[in-house]
Amino acid sequence: MKTVIPVDLPQNQYDIKIATDGLQYLGAWLSAIGKSGKVLLVSNPVIFKHYGDTAIESLKAAGFDVCQCILPAGERYKTLRSIEKIHDVAFTNRLERSSTMVALGGGVIGDMTGFAAATSLRGIAVVQVPTSLLAMVDASMGGKTGVNHPQGKNLIGAFHQPSLVLIDPNVLATLPGREFRAGMAEVIKYGIIWNEDLFDQLEQAQRLDQMRYVGQALLHDILKHSCQAKADVVSQDEKEAGLRAILNYGHTIGHAVESLTGYKLVNHGEAVGIGMVAAGAIATAMDLWPQTATDRQLAIIQKTNLPTKLPENLNINDILPTLRSDKKVKAGKVRFVLPKRIGAAFVTDQVTDDIIRSVLEEMF
Repeated sequence: MKTVIPVDLPQNQYDIKIATDGLQYLGAWLSAIGKSGKVLLVSNPVIFKHYGDTAIESLKAAGFDVCQCILPAGERYKTLRSIEKIHDVAFTNRLERSSTMVALGGGVIGDMTGFAAATSLRGIAVVQVPTSLLAMVDASMGGKTGVNHPQGKNLIGAFHQPSLVLIDPNVLATLPGREFRAGMAEVIKYGIIWNEDLFDQLEQAQRLDQMRYVGQALLHDILKHSCQAKADVVSQDEKEAGLRAILNYGHTIGHAVESLTGYKLVNHGEAVGIGMVAAGAIATAMDLWPQTATDRQLAIIQKTNLPTKLPENLNINDILPTLRSDKKVKAGKVRFVLPKRIGAAFVTDQVTDDIIRSVLEEMF
């Protein structure tokens, strides 16, 4: 199966290719979009062990001069020190402005490679080859790149659109179950904020907690609908001046949970799941959508076997100040993405501390 989804931006048009066995054609597709010369492949040890050889062989067969940078796996390594390591390899191998960086990995590798490309020689091309479900449906598209800071997640970064996003569903065969569930959190997000049909498909599925229960047909629909939703939103608002902010549904409290647990206890998708539960409850508390909709959302999150409660060691008095350091704060007010119906959401800064506190207390 193969699907091509264009991301139509005024100056940065590119395609998202969803193709079974697509990794074997990485080099050919880079050549087809006019790339040549040197390529720096960035990955982590686990992903490189499984797919590095295939990617490098494809690139070399297409005439590319390939070097590599292997970084440790994990959110805690998403730092400026890792960016420096990528730069070191790039400069040692004399990458030029016409060169390309290829991110082979999950969201962490994609974010770091994109930021390194944005800041190398004032900007060189980057191609995203996501290997996790979360990266396939979210992180690899849209041009957001960056690293974390002790004060919060993704506070240092830049918008740098990829030249191509290549999604090969076959690489999910080696994805751990926990990481698959993390990706499903972002899929559920798209159903809530943009695509009611996708939400209905997820609601009808018997199980969503492991890939083998999802099946190839539903998996392809999940990838296609999620990528199309992201492409639709990004095409209308490339740099989050308005509409694109709805893609942060579940992320406001989710990022606080990640930060306060040191990026070790819960992963990004699990934190987003918790954040969506909170956002749905906040919307109900503010009479913005009915309890039945909150219950339907909760049922899908539970079906995916994602956490729906806050970690026991968190303190509400720590969460509230952390929310105010989020990059989505505007004029000192925390902005929440809240649902108004299945398939539509909006941004508001009218959520009071009392409502947040009340909802969070119910989530311990």
